[in-house]
Amino acid sequence: MHGPNELSLVRSKRKKPIIGLAGGIGAGKTSVARILESLGAAVIDFDRLAHEELGTRELAATLRRWWGESICPPDGRPDREAIAKIVFGDESELTRLENLLYPRIGRRCEELVAGYVNDPDAKAVVLDAPKLFESGLNELCDKVIFVEADWSMRVRRVAESRGWTEEEFIRRENLQNPLDMKKANADHVVKNHSGIDALQAQVERVFSSVLASFA
Repeated sequence: MHGPNELSLVRSKRKKPIIGLAGGIGAGKTSVARILESLGAAVIDFDRLAHEELGTRELAATLRRWWGESICPPDGRPDREAIAKIVFGDESELTRLENLLYPRIGRRCEELVAGYVNDPDAKAVVLDAPKLFESGLNELCDKVIFVEADWSMRVRRVAESRGWTEEEFIRRENLQNPLDMKKANADHVVKNHSGIDALQAQVERVFSSVLASFA
């Protein structure tokens, strides 16, 4: 997805850290990203980048060629639910889509990181990527924060926010690296088991620690 030397730049020449977010589906990475943003970090949302790329004319034409006109009508945007059914039901199709999207998203990310690194208003750059470790983006990060939440809580959250069944939740999470591996390779862990105030306090402590260690 990326070229580490180009994207992360030489650390000694950077004045601010790159922070990656990792965690299970429904753990609350987006909530942590919002808190970090409120503390002065610039957040790169990879879900948003993927959504934007899927809406481009070039990708839409490719998706129609692969999966038919119903997936992406010439006069409309791609049917993301239909695409999800295809790629999360066939790992080879997921890989094919990722191979199409990742280079494009990587280039966008490079541009955004370069801009934020030189933005005096940004205290840090945060990579909010669903597959931080799987895509190798963790290699670009000075620190990785793992967001932890109970299984039952995560299942309930995605049922409420996305309408997923527990079976769908399990199927999608099994396409990612084990959570134990992600947690073991993270530099900090924040627990999203209770309310937003408790999460805010943890994130503030971690963010202060990252900024201090980078300086």
